[in-house]
Amino acid sequence: MKKLLFPVMIVLCAIGLHAQKQNGPVLSWEKSNHDFGDVIQGDKVEFTYKFTNTGNEPLIITNVQPSCGCTLPKSWPRNEIMPGQTGELVIAFNSSGKFGKLSRVTAVVSNAVNEEAKEIKFSANVIEKKQPN
Repeated sequence: MKKLLFPVMIVLCAIGLHAQKQNGPVLSWEKSNHDFGDVIQGDKVEFTYKFTNTGNEPLIITNVQPSCGCTLPKSWPRNEIMPGQTGELVIAFNSSGKFGKLSRVTAVVSNAVNEEAKEIKFSANVIEKKQPN
């Protein structure tokens, strides 16, 4: 019986430590990666990333940093997102001067405790705009 009790105690301790790591705000994306599909060169497109604070403390997004000048963070909540509340982050992409398949990453700076919440991504296939004859 003692031999069985020790491994069970270790598993319970590990579960307890994991649960402690998730204390705090947890930013849970509905969808953290978006594909715009085919975009005509020069088009400007937007996508709204929706999220929920699934943690147990208020979530604060302090900054949104795109990796390219063609990407613009248009809006995100500047106030605290309480546990259970939802929010939206809008990203715009300007395809002028771009061509072919591409993907972009945007860093989301917040007090979230979960690593996977630190970035959102999008991809597109920019098609050359045909000039009239």
